[in-house]
Amino acid sequence: MSQDGAPAQALPKLVLAALGVVYGDIGTSPLYALKEAFAPDSPHALPVTPENVLGVLSLIVWSLLIIVTFKYVSIVLRADNHGEGGVVALMARVLSKAADTPRKKAIAISLGILGAALFYGDGMITPAISVLSAVEGLEVATPAMKPFVLPLTIAILCGLFFIQHHGTEKVGSFFGPVVVIWFLSLAVIGVINIIAHPQVLSALSPHHALGFALESPKLAFLAMGAVFLTMTGGEALYADMGHFGARPIRYGWLLFVMPALLLNYLGQGALMISDPAAAANPFYLAVPGWALYPMVGLATAATVIASQALITGAYSVTLQLIQLGMAPRMSVKHTSGAQMGQIYMPFVNWTLLLLVLATVAGFRSSGNLAAAYGIAVTLTMLVTSALAISVALRDWRWPRALVVLVFAPLVAIELIFLASNGMKILDGGWFPLVFGAFLSLLLFTWRRGRALLAEAQRSDTVPLESFARMLDSEPIHRVPHTAVFLNPRPAQMPGALLHNLKHNLVLHERTVFVSVIIESVPRVPVEDRVEVQHLGKTFSRVLVRFGFMEEPDLPEALSHCAAQGLPLDAQQVSYFLNRETILPSIEVRGMALWRERLFEFMFRNASSAANFFKLPTARVVELGSRVMI
Repeated sequence: MSQDGAPAQALPKLVLAALGVVYGDIGTSPLYALKEAFAPDSPHALPVTPENVLGVLSLIVWSLLIIVTFKYVSIVLRADNHGEGGVVALMARVLSKAADTPRKKAIAISLGILGAALFYGDGMITPAISVLSAVEGLEVATPAMKPFVLPLTIAILCGLFFIQHHGTEKVGSFFGPVVVIWFLSLAVIGVINIIAHPQVLSALSPHHALGFALESPKLAFLAMGAVFLTMTGGEALYADMGHFGARPIRYGWLLFVMPALLLNYLGQGALMISDPAAAANPFYLAVPGWALYPMVGLATAATVIASQALITGAYSVTLQLIQLGMAPRMSVKHTSGAQMGQIYMPFVNWTLLLLVLATVAGFRSSGNLAAAYGIAVTLTMLVTSALAISVALRDWRWPRALVVLVFAPLVAIELIFLASNGMKILDGGWFPLVFGAFLSLLLFTWRRGRALLAEAQRSDTVPLESFARMLDSEPIHRVPHTAVFLNPRPAQMPGALLHNLKHNLVLHERTVFVSVIIESVPRVPVEDRVEVQHLGKTFSRVLVRFGFMEEPDLPEALSHCAAQGLPLDAQQVSYFLNRETILPSIEVRGMALWRERLFEFMFRNASSAANFFKLPTARVVELGSRVMI
């Protein structure tokens, strides 16, 4: 829920908390961005001349102003979904108004799935490049430490992922102050070097960027890939707005983060102008010798915090995809009894760890990883732009001319960034693209498979209301207490009841059909959680509504039925679920056979509905059925 309505006295605390979560990714970019542009070992290194340095710095300044400040802070932060941000929340907002237009709905879903898949690609590379670039500062301190950089990086990353099951509630309070010290250090280092070479301040003028692009278009085009590395955390400003609200994020960026970043980039540039050899690692070489080891420690802490934000973000995005029916159910564990949204997902955690370690072991240096970084984030930004255009046209009622005037230049700049990053595909950019394509295939296969499964089951069901009334009048043996049948299709009789009736020839004294509906809003108010419909003397239908960011607790939700005349004693309720076995077949047209088998594998390994909805294990009965798709 947005915190924009918070009292003014709470704003500084929210800004401090936002600093510890929102800006970790973009705040650690100074470790490697300029190094990627000029370092001799970089695949597309530029000559270290004053003109080139000032041109790249000017591109950085104005890219941060146009893309991050204007696009994200000024425009996209307004495109929230009931206070929540991020590409999945934005997709859900578009979907909520596109239900009557299947084509727009399909486009929105495709963009959302693509954006989510690319987010995971970012989640693989960000911890690897951030921690690796921080630890590489030891090489600057003493070359003798070079053999230890990779093992130390792997140890730090393993430690980070291994503590995830404890949750971040306790350590989270330390994140803000650490990041404040980090940004203050960036600013101080920048100012020290700017004072020594104040002529670098001329890079604030856009004429250096324009002159660089006109006089050396090829070099400027290649430089755009490195320039983009300074903005790779821009999407996080939007994705994390639900935790803090738009105002704290705006204030934190405009008053603290952006000035610190610009000062540091200018300071690195000033050092390279005076000493071209400093391009080998301009960040650490700009640090005074006495502060080098403390700066390595602070940088490592900052990169761990940035990585933590990506990891918890991966949990949140996964839960959103599950709730929206776009990913298989997975085990979700609470890590805080007081703070909603603090969750831990074991499968996501260990899979992400393996991918991050493979990334570190495969690329072995931040310079190599920089070639793989950027292209996934650029595509995510373009997805966000496409969805934001839909919101501007439909919800904000902007004239088309205004939409073109605002978004056309932004999309054009992002396409230039995409083309420049595309030059790095063979150097490593293929990695997040291949991973994103694979993940998109899984998500699209899951969604299509669920649609085929629902279609196959629809032909074997009977209308719920008429059949319930018929059963009410039949002399069927009744057993005590209440049976709750989970029913994904509210208008149809659940297969589990038909199987139970067929094999056991009994009904309970009271039967409740429960349908869980995931709304296209982040959270549903408690007063709207349940809707009870009485179908006869012994049958009732309950519609339970959750938002796509909520963790569904079905027993807790059903406790609200008492207020609508349906009291349910938790100790006298048995939950009946249908457990389908998927049978891939070439006889049923729908998907290629290999995709049907892939869906069957995902379906078989998905977490059970009983676990996902937090049903008491001792009171759950699963009845199996075989479905051919």
